[in-house]
Amino acid sequence: MALLFEPLTLRGTTFRNRVWLPPMCQYSATDGVPGDWHLVHLGARAAGGFGHVVAEATAVVPEGRITPQDTGLWSDAQTEAWARVVRFVQERGARAGVQLAHAGRKASTHRPFHEGDGTIAPPDGGWTTLGPSAEAFPGLAAPAGMTADEVRAVPAAFAAAARRALDAGFDTVEVHAAHGYLLHAFLSPLSNHRTDAWGGTPENRARLLVETVDAVRAVWPDDRPLLVRVSATDWVEGGLTVEEVASVAADLAGHGVDLVDVSTGGNVPARIPVGPGYQVEAARVVREVSGLPTSAVGLLTEPVQAEKVLAAGAADAVMVGRAALPDPSWALRAARELGVDLGTLPHAGDRARVTDATRTGWPVQYERGAWR
Repeated sequence: MALLFEPLTLRGTTFRNRVWLPPMCQYSATDGVPGDWHLVHLGARAAGGFGHVVAEATAVVPEGRITPQDTGLWSDAQTEAWARVVRFVQERGARAGVQLAHAGRKASTHRPFHEGDGTIAPPDGGWTTLGPSAEAFPGLAAPAGMTADEVRAVPAAFAAAARRALDAGFDTVEVHAAHGYLLHAFLSPLSNHRTDAWGGTPENRARLLVETVDAVRAVWPDDRPLLVRVSATDWVEGGLTVEEVASVAADLAGHGVDLVDVSTGGNVPARIPVGPGYQVEAARVVREVSGLPTSAVGLLTEPVQAEKVLAAGAADAVMVGRAALPDPSWALRAARELGVDLGTLPHAGDRARVTDATRTGWPVQYERGAWR
């Protein structure tokens, strides 16, 4: 059995394999409500063999959306719509996760579908953005520096969204603290110039992330994993380093975090040495320093390459993102290329629902394409 297809258990939750779909924004929701696109996008990857299917950055409050077309978890309509998606993902034997997010100073932008660049102004359907300091991300409007009361409200907003995620049936939640969004902006000295309890020292800059994790963990069941996505480096001198973020991850281990999803960059423009597996080393350092399991992401496109990441002990799971967009059955292809016979899963109908997430295999409808 290839390492990619060994089950992984976090708390009381077992994932059928270690090939995971990372959150990838689809910018296709209306009023934060996921629709048929999300059902098909996520459902196809669950049917395609992924062990953990994580829904895109989902805003905990309206002003936390990256674009007006982002998904959310602040209303009953959103919760109900997500429940439909979650059921289908789970019926295919995968675990369903959702990334809870607040875009901070990178909110209220045009979606990247040739609809314009930069910030959408309030008169045009946008809103005033918020940040740790009143300093703009280059190319975007300057945010309002958050008051202490506004900062204190953030953990409660994440916790409320986590409760809705539970109501929708999600198996995991991931707190988004990467890519220049609100929690990352607080963490980095390049964007956080506060002089109060949430600024200055590394401990103070990490305070909001820790408070948010505590608030989510308090409402999230003990048997369900809590993940955190981090940007392990800003790739700029004077910014966050892998060692500093690994130290923060070590602290999060004592606050109920079960796995760190390790990415990099996004808080300021930077020269990033993008290439196959370019973030894997950061995942290894975070894993070794924190003692927590990690997932690796970033141009992991081929099965043998992904298998080597696990074999080297750099991570406990791999997030296959862009390669999964043209190939929803990437995980099934990986099993075939690595010589793993997964068998088949029963039809997911009213009388044949897959409830055991350790079950793995080809959908019976696709058995003719399976390799034996």
